[in-house]
Amino acid sequence: MNVDVLYALAYLDNGSVVTAGDLETTVAWSTSKVPVAVAALRAVEDGTSLSDAATVQGNVTSAITASDNGAAQALWDSLGDPATAGAKVEDVLREGGDASTTVQTQVVRDGFTSFGQTLWSTVDQVRFAGGLSCLAGAQPVLTAMGQISVGQDYGLGRIPEARYKGGWGPDTSGSYQVRQFGLVPGADGTLVPVAVAVTSPDGSYESGSAALSEIVDQLSGTLSGVHGVKTTC
Repeated sequence: MNVDVLYALAYLDNGSVVTAGDLETTVAWSTSKVPVAVAALRAVEDGTSLSDAATVQGNVTSAITASDNGAAQALWDSLGDPATAGAKVEDVLREGGDASTTVQTQVVRDGFTSFGQTLWSTVDQVRFAGGLSCLAGAQPVLTAMGQISVGQDYGLGRIPEARYKGGWGPDTSGSYQVRQFGLVPGADGTLVPVAVAVTSPDGSYESGSAALSEIVDQLSGTLSGVHGVKTTC
């Protein structure tokens, strides 16, 4: 990548993870809303949800398309106490193919959700994204990932038919981290799992999102020729 920014990226090619960049694993921010949303929909189906189906579906749409933090917190709360919620979200991660990520269940920074502070590597994200299409309860989430609100549709959103979720926030020094993961069209009708994370060049959200878009623009031609995962389960 010809970019002057600290970054990490990963994508899945023929079952193998390809990586680049030197950015160490950062917190998930709002990308964590994807497995939380899947877990919440599953809880409705299995009768363990503390909320009703219509409310959960509405919160899924808001949490994914608009990155609504209140809606995401409501989804988390619908799963039960923090330990139970964390276990349910980790079950989703494991079934998706992420074998190692531990969900943060306690608030560790004031003003931020517990689950958003989960350490989630780009490598583990693409492994999870690779199994997302075939996860029970994931289809409404994937639909919402294809309807991201204007203003959050940079980066992977510049690739037609991408399904993705972004996350962003200040690290403990106040400098913004910006990241996205999802699925983009690849070769022979496959979908390519991809994840990108950057540290803002000047500390601002705006320059971080611009840097992420620059990386995706350089990567998009490569991704279109990659053999990702099949669209049938």
